[in-house]
Amino acid sequence: MKLAIVITSDPRGGEEPLGRVFNALALAAEAQGHQDQVEVLFVGAGTRWPAELSKLGHPVAALYGQVREQIVGASAGCAAVFGATSGVEQCGLPSLTDHPLPGTPGLASLRRYLVEGWQTLVF
Repeated sequence: MKLAIVITSDPRGGEEPLGRVFNALALAAEAQGHQDQVEVLFVGAGTRWPAELSKLGHPVAALYGQVREQIVGASAGCAAVFGATSGVEQCGLPSLTDHPLPGTPGLASLRRYLVEGWQTLVF
């Protein structure tokens, strides 16, 4: 299976977004365990998550570390809009720019996953 997991939830939104990111990364771990092809990416306000998940003691930090190899990056344009560029860079994640959009440094292409037949889930 080819599975794209897109995380858009904002870590500033309380418990509900925490549940979303937890379940997204738990699904990535399950897919990883079944040798599925899985890619996790952060877009929109979700680009704020990597900096949060990298903090020692965060309740989802261990799970984030477990699936780190499946995380392909964060949308550069979204990170710029949501003030998350430095956090993404500090975490060592690639900035995704494969969808050029005027006035931005480029966005992550979600269409690519659909065209290539990936199961695509948004959290």
